Amino acid sequence: MTLDQLSVFVENRPGKLVEVIETIGAAGIDLRAMSIADTADFGVLRLIVDKPDSAFKTLTEAGYVVKVNKVLPVTIDDTPGSLGKVLRLLSDNGVNVEYLYAFVAHGKDRAYVIIRVEDNDAATKVLDGAGIPLASAAEIYAQ
Repeated sequence: MTLDQLSVFVENRPGKLVEVIETIGAAGIDLRAMSIADTADFGVLRLIVDKPDSAFKTLTEAGYVVKVNKVLPVTIDDTPGSLGKVLRLLSDNGVNVEYLYAFVAHGKDRAYVIIRVEDNDAATKVLDGAGIPLASAAEIYAQ
């Protein structure tokens, strides 16, 4: 089970980040998770939203450069060491993690980690084999 993550390229200038957020908000699209990495000139804003197809269309029509990547929504216990166990499992099975970001679920003792790997199928097989659940799109989008 993968999710569509939007990567939006944003100028690293005052007001540019809020313009992206306001653009999707005005279209009735709700954020579920986000991460931003920056350089001197631009940032890459990674978004999980409740309506990824609509967000892609809205942002590209507004002139933003947007890329869609498949990512894994991994469910982990919200306890110390849980993320390390998942990362160790992937590493020990030769799955390279390119990046990740996490968020805690509302009213649950669970956390969700969005993981971008080189091979989603291999990672899914490893996680399934270890009994580590992937979240469904409905779980993530309903947060």
